[in-house]
Amino acid sequence: MDQVKAMRVFVRIYERSSFTQAADDLNLPRATLTHTLNQFEAWLGTRLLERSTRRVRPTLDGEAYYLRCVQLLAELEEAELAFRSVAPKGRLRVDLHGTLGKYFVVPALPQFMARYPEIELSISEADRFVDLIAEGVDCVLRAGNLGDSALIGRRVATLRQVTCASPAYLRKYGEPKTLADLREHRAVNYISRVTNKLCPFEFMVDGQLQEVPIEGALSVFGAEIYSASAVAGLGIIQCPHYRMADLITQGVMQEILTDMPPPPMPVSVLYPHNRHMSPRVRVFVDWLAEVFAEASEPGLS
Repeated sequence: MDQVKAMRVFVRIYERSSFTQAADDLNLPRATLTHTLNQFEAWLGTRLLERSTRRVRPTLDGEAYYLRCVQLLAELEEAELAFRSVAPKGRLRVDLHGTLGKYFVVPALPQFMARYPEIELSISEADRFVDLIAEGVDCVLRAGNLGDSALIGRRVATLRQVTCASPAYLRKYGEPKTLADLREHRAVNYISRVTNKLCPFEFMVDGQLQEVPIEGALSVFGAEIYSASAVAGLGIIQCPHYRMADLITQGVMQEILTDMPPPPMPVSVLYPHNRHMSPRVRVFVDWLAEVFAEASEPGLS
């Protein structure tokens, strides 16, 4: 029996809670996974997973053994890379924040794939919470402050943000000069897919953060419709500068309240705290840090 292969099979079934999904991930027949796990449990002398027609769940021994397997497999991969001088390889599942992927990550992907030709990337796009273990995702790229203690984050960038509106909107309502003026204005309000609540309008005034509610008849999910609504003259928005830079240059949008900007937005890569970072994830995270560090956007720091 190939013990390392059996450990990989067990880990993937554990994480996916499904023989079928694990088989798809590993590109192996489901029957092979069943046979391998049965042999492995017999060899260990304990049952690792309870199976039923509806679900797969770990036993107490399976819970304890999973943590050891994850660490051992990652250390084995690192040792192999160190002594054999081979590049990281295998499938890497990444979930990207949509606009960060579009503006920064995807344009630079040819560099990563040329540098690590044996890594097979699988990329999804979501601005929602992703259960990395259950969904088989290795890491996610997200904007905003970290709030999930089950994940470890590495900050790779800080984005300058702006408050802006369309010239048509400003002709109708006037340009606000103070925060008090915002009482007479309208906002396009953004609803977070994570919290399902409105994101507040924030301003830095003399080094202090101030939140200001702005009335608005329109609330939206999604970055693209958020900016499109502002371009259509439906209200004031706040977003990262890179999203509006070209439109501001073209005169389609206008930055306002420039002396009291929103606080910068952090960008981080997140991965599970109970999983030793694999070489594939490590090189991808390091590469992302390079991408954002080398970006020409002046709002990055």
